[in-house]
Amino acid sequence: MATGKQTGQFTAFPLDASHQAAVVGLEEQQEIGYTVSPTRIAFFSLPSGRVVHEQPIAVSPASTMTAIARSSGKEDRLGLGTEDGRVVPLAIDFTSAYESGQRVISPSASVGSPFQIDPTGKAIRRLVYQFSDAGTGAVALTETGRVWYVRNSGGSPVDLTANVSSTVTALVLDTRNETLSVGTADGRLFHFDVREASRPVLTGTSSIAPAGVAITSLAYLIGDRSLVVGTAAGEVSVWMPVRVSAESDRTHLRLIHRLASHPAEVTAISPSQRDKGFLTGDSSGNLYMHYSTSERTLLRFPGGDAIQAAWFAPKANGAIVLDRSGQVRTYSIQNPHPEITFATLFQPVWYEGYDKPEQVWQSSSGGDDFEPKFGLTPLIFGTLKGTMYALLLAVPLAVLAAVYTSMFMHPDLRAWIKPIIEIMAALPTVVLGFLAGLWMAPLLQRIFPAVLVMMVVVPAAVIAAAVLWQLVPRSMRVNLHAGVEALVLVPVLIAAVAVCLSLNGQIESLLFGSNYKGWLADVFGVRYDQRNALVVGFTMGFAIIPIIFSISEEALSNVPRNLIAGSLALGATNWQTLSRLVFVSASPGIFSALMIGFGRAVGETMIVLMATGNTPIMDWSMFDGFRTLSANIAVEIPEAPHGGTLYRILFFAALLLFAMTFLLNTVAEVIRQRLRNKYSQF
Repeated sequence: MATGKQTGQFTAFPLDASHQAAVVGLEEQQEIGYTVSPTRIAFFSLPSGRVVHEQPIAVSPASTMTAIARSSGKEDRLGLGTEDGRVVPLAIDFTSAYESGQRVISPSASVGSPFQIDPTGKAIRRLVYQFSDAGTGAVALTETGRVWYVRNSGGSPVDLTANVSSTVTALVLDTRNETLSVGTADGRLFHFDVREASRPVLTGTSSIAPAGVAITSLAYLIGDRSLVVGTAAGEVSVWMPVRVSAESDRTHLRLIHRLASHPAEVTAISPSQRDKGFLTGDSSGNLYMHYSTSERTLLRFPGGDAIQAAWFAPKANGAIVLDRSGQVRTYSIQNPHPEITFATLFQPVWYEGYDKPEQVWQSSSGGDDFEPKFGLTPLIFGTLKGTMYALLLAVPLAVLAAVYTSMFMHPDLRAWIKPIIEIMAALPTVVLGFLAGLWMAPLLQRIFPAVLVMMVVVPAAVIAAAVLWQLVPRSMRVNLHAGVEALVLVPVLIAAVAVCLSLNGQIESLLFGSNYKGWLADVFGVRYDQRNALVVGFTMGFAIIPIIFSISEEALSNVPRNLIAGSLALGATNWQTLSRLVFVSASPGIFSALMIGFGRAVGETMIVLMATGNTPIMDWSMFDGFRTLSANIAVEIPEAPHGGTLYRILFFAALLLFAMTFLLNTVAEVIRQRLRNKYSQF
């Protein structure tokens, strides 16, 4: 939860008309602040306001400063507009040193060489100045209402006035000096592509506010994609270029977030240099702190006079504002996890660069302007998806194997088969995951057409073998022990699998036109990922078969033999006895086996970590990968900063996984007890 308080208030300079052009700022440690007015630069100690250094602003030839603009970014770079149409660069630096074990911060300011932005020499009333490695850009609105743009001190100014059909009320340049946005009094926004400085191009016009409501403040959030707009009605919103359609590269500006409105005109916006947070101030002196991704207004500080300038501390842990009466107010802010809400964790969020709100997990990136995406829904989905595919394989095989072993298999053979299957549970899952990722996944990719046909051929071969077995003369079968006939199926199964594998190429040619991946993409629009849900289903299903088999077989074997004998004595067949007596009596145990297998699959880590691509996507396709809660914890926790947002979310994910399994086991136990009470008569 965000908290904050006002830490200081003092008068920066005498009251006069020059306050209409002034900026304020502070250094990273929040020990030294500064104000820049048209006549001087003053540095003061915080929070007392004691002046520690002061210097006048002098340019040659001498001229009165009429506008001041700050460059976005981590460096303190400013531009000053003059009454004769020039821009004066100003750089502010802070040098830290240690004297007698104490940190001493020494501020300094240097004035650069002025350059002409208005060839007619008219006074600048509103200025945008942007310092970047690619060059310095400036946009000026003069007293005659003309808009001029220039790149670098030696560039030729370009008049943009003809492209803007209304009174200009706000200007903003992105940090790369590529896009210029001009806000007007009738609520429209004009967008210019200024990458080619000598030929700016009007790329579009957007209606941002209701007709007659002026756009009063503009600012880009870190990353230069999201544009914060403040209006004369106090509205605060975030807009972003979004593609017109999935097939088009054309974009149009869309409203993606709307924040709490101010009671008065928005006069200042200051974005954070660390995240998607920003400050807004209004003409009634109120200061609000917002966070774009979570669409929340986190703090509200009441004020006094209209805010002229505001500055978010470089570490986003403080703020400083200057009002039009010359008062400076400082604030301390504690806002450790602004991006986390219930909505950002479990509901679709409209992130930068996306065409619509989506649920995404992407915790880190290589850029400082990255917008963290902590959607847990894809991880929950992946957990359930992996569990479902594993159970689809494990449940039929394990339960039917338990039925055959307990009811039909010869006791001597069962004494060998049951321990062998139970020993499968002792195989380390890291070994299974290793084999699945490095051996099974490439193999399955090569023989997928054959595996697909096996799903039909192998059951058909088993049924055909069973029918043929019934045609074998009884005189030949009586010499075999009951239940041993299953061994006859072993060569049948091997032969069916071998035939499918040998015809893999022919099957692919016949069914998929010699390219099953292309066929899947053309017909179903799905892409075959080598490490996919099918691989996990086979591997994790293999891992949980012993658990389900063992518990189910015990439950079936524990049905009293006198009940089975009585049923058979009354004329019931083996299958009638199985379905109407044994299954009913053993149902609590079988249900427990299924739930334990489900819980085992939900919590599996190493298999899904090594056998899937760990892509947190929400798609039921068996040919795509996924990421589970447990695997995500294993992947992310080594790199998560201790106590940070990611670190806390991973622990919350672990708690969520525990809650899921606890709730599942509780419900399963309640159902098991009810089944047990209902069928205890057996």
